[in-house]
Amino acid sequence: MKKDIYDIIIIGGGPAGLTAGLYAQRARMKTLLIEKALPGGQALLTETIENYPGFPDGITGHDLMERMKNQACKIGLEITTDSVTAISIENEKEGKAFRLVSEDAREYTALSLIIATGATWRHLGVPGEDKFQGRGLSYCGVCDGPLFKGKKVVVVGGGDKAVEEAVYLTKFASEVTLIHRRDRLRAAKILQEALKKNNKIKLCLNSVVTSIEGDKMVRGVKVKNLKSEKGKEISCDGAFVFIGITPNSSLVKGMVKLDEKGYIVTDGDMAASEPGIFACGDVRKKTLQQIVVAAGEAAQAAFTAQRYVEGLKGTAY
Repeated sequence: MKKDIYDIIIIGGGPAGLTAGLYAQRARMKTLLIEKALPGGQALLTETIENYPGFPDGITGHDLMERMKNQACKIGLEITTDSVTAISIENEKEGKAFRLVSEDAREYTALSLIIATGATWRHLGVPGEDKFQGRGLSYCGVCDGPLFKGKKVVVVGGGDKAVEEAVYLTKFASEVTLIHRRDRLRAAKILQEALKKNNKIKLCLNSVVTSIEGDKMVRGVKVKNLKSEKGKEISCDGAFVFIGITPNSSLVKGMVKLDEKGYIVTDGDMAASEPGIFACGDVRKKTLQQIVVAAGEAAQAAFTAQRYVEGLKGTAY
């Protein structure tokens, strides 16, 4: 094989990508991790992670990601800042390889790929949402919470992230209204307990947001009760949306099997439908999206990719 061909290229530098890089580098695979922004992914924006094993008092997302990155880099993982825009398959005489083209017109070649591109927060898709992004409408409480000191805000969602952010925002806001479409929350019980103890939080259940209102900034949200069909407007200075995620799988659309929501479908060894492509983290189809799950999947993906590459080279044990 050509010397400039990587054994494994990992796309995405969140918890999954960094863990995959750690394991691939420990196996002495020629490995490159490509991340378009700062290594760490969305975990960087989490104020406190309380359920990652080994940190009984919790750890900030930033600190955990720094530790992961430093550990991988310490054993020689190569990380580059770039944005991959296209992937193609090349069948060279030496064997099958993947060719990547980046936003900066750089090209990379690898015998295998690990897709760890994560996911992005889903939008409401209601009037006013596009208009008020960055003007009172946010998808990150840690980023923008301090801007709403002493003000009223709403949080949309009923899962772990929505409840975590609602509790966090009470550090700044005078009042937080949590809006959820069902009659009960789906967040972990321990998070719900913390929410119920916080007298700054109000619940607006069985309700959906129908529009974001305001002038130059958000001034309120209109909601509809799904049982009574009645509408009302909740006055607020800011709105935070946490209603789920959309997988960042467009790079491999048409190359590997995706489910109806766009998640990459893999087998238990993290192998996608196209030989040589593996996936881990929030871009992969599963029922639980957690950092600890992403890390476990990444270790498996790196090991399976290693075996795949060794098979191509004829060096498998």
